[in-house]
Amino acid sequence: MTAPLVARVRSAGPRAAVPWALTALLVLTAITYPLTDGDARNVVSWAIVLLGATLSVTHAALSRGLGTGAGVLALVAVASVVFESVGLATGFPYGEYTYSDVLGPTLLGVPFLVPLAWLMMAWPSWLLGRLLTRAVRPARRRPARVAAAAFVFAAWDVVLDPQMVQAGYWTWAHPSPGLPGIDTVPLTNLAGWLLAGLVLMALLDVLVDRTAVPPRIGDGAPLLALAWMTLGGALAHAGWLDLPGSAAWGVLLALPVLVALAVQARR
Repeated sequence: MTAPLVARVRSAGPRAAVPWALTALLVLTAITYPLTDGDARNVVSWAIVLLGATLSVTHAALSRGLGTGAGVLALVAVASVVFESVGLATGFPYGEYTYSDVLGPTLLGVPFLVPLAWLMMAWPSWLLGRLLTRAVRPARRRPARVAAAAFVFAAWDVVLDPQMVQAGYWTWAHPSPGLPGIDTVPLTNLAGWLLAGLVLMALLDVLVDRTAVPPRIGDGAPLLALAWMTLGGALAHAGWLDLPGSAAWGVLLALPVLVALAVQARR
């Protein structure tokens, strides 16, 4: 048994290195965001989203199999375009908003950057939801996992959305009432992300259940990317981007996740 185990570990080495390399590039690129402005910042934004989306699909394929990787790509792309196009046309479920021309080509009014951003966010959110609910009884694990992942998915946007509004990527018609300290994004957006998150994470859960092989590599790389993009983003908001409200909310929403992980580690 020892020889096959050693062979498996060795074969997983290069496979595991790819997500970590993408995560390193993502973090380094994200660090440059608050240090740039104008067209350079737009380029950095695109690079962050492209790297994040690539990381998600690549990790899903390398860890759970090509079927899962392809499924994550297709499912999140379709769900994002459906939710966003309906949102643009009707104002449901996020509220009334418009995209700027800075984001480039669109599909059904939805800039191509947006499905990539959903890809960047969705897979790590599902992975963290899975991690947070490992100790839940099997009969309740799936709904708990979906709810936890949806919470993470929506919390990520609480940090991200004010930054994107500040950059001029989209504008809310009625930004009030919003969360205390955030006056550019309405509460309806948070409610919409929670609803979208519940639907998307439930679908992702079914997809993984039907397509995934036993994990071939760990989930550390996308989870680190998620941690950096939320907590590192909160630091950037507080120190460089003059967005103290979203910085505070990012830390506040991260606290229950950190406490849950700490409790798991102690057990």
